[in-house]
Amino acid sequence: MRDLEDFNDTNLQPGLSVDCVLFGFDNNELKILLLKLKSIEKWALPGGFVNVDKDVNAEAHAVLKNRIGLENVFLKQFYLFGNLERNLNTHTPELIKNGIISTKRIAFFKQRFITVGYYALVEYSKVKETTVDFISEACEWHSIHNLPKMIIDHKEIILKAHQTLKKELNTEPIGLNLLPKQFTMPELQALYETVLEKKLDRRNFSRKMLNYNILKDTNKRRMGVKHKAPILYEFDMENYNQAIKNGFNSIW
Repeated sequence: MRDLEDFNDTNLQPGLSVDCVLFGFDNNELKILLLKLKSIEKWALPGGFVNVDKDVNAEAHAVLKNRIGLENVFLKQFYLFGNLERNLNTHTPELIKNGIISTKRIAFFKQRFITVGYYALVEYSKVKETTVDFISEACEWHSIHNLPKMIIDHKEIILKAHQTLKKELNTEPIGLNLLPKQFTMPELQALYETVLEKKLDRRNFSRKMLNYNILKDTNKRRMGVKHKAPILYEFDMENYNQAIKNGFNSIW
């Protein structure tokens, strides 16, 4: 929905929204996709409202498709944000004042919203272009450690999603969805260290990963590196899915 004239709240569930924390991994950093709001210096998570005749999960998937043009993105509901203070915002009045939100829609946008939080995982290089909507003017990646000024509780939502990611590193296909199809052991370790925000012993990490029997040696090597060219691996999908189902028995 890119045009204000296309917005119609008639079939929307009152007071309910979805917000998506889309994680990408690039240059050993976790990146978050954010929207810059029109006319004000604040950013927001990609989000949307829920049609009365649609599934909430389907609406969250639609949010991602509209922003990055990709389907079948890994997406998981992780928390419900309903703090009373989240409706005490300043951005809605500013958007109304600046004509970004129509005066005909004031009642809808000023109501109290409870939002369903989702985290999503995507291989960074697969996002070729992003799309804005009628209240935003830019859609860009930001480092999780250098977030801009954000509306209401969206920074809290991001931090909660990151904490969830840490807890679910052994039970959800995080490496599968954030890394390219082929990767090196140092690249896999860098992902774990970035998510966990701590250093891991190189030998112990490599031994654990190989003992899980979830990696396949591709008989290829990463060329163009300074030191000995490292082996390129792929996930063995059958073993990987079984390991995710059972849960890895490591404490990082």
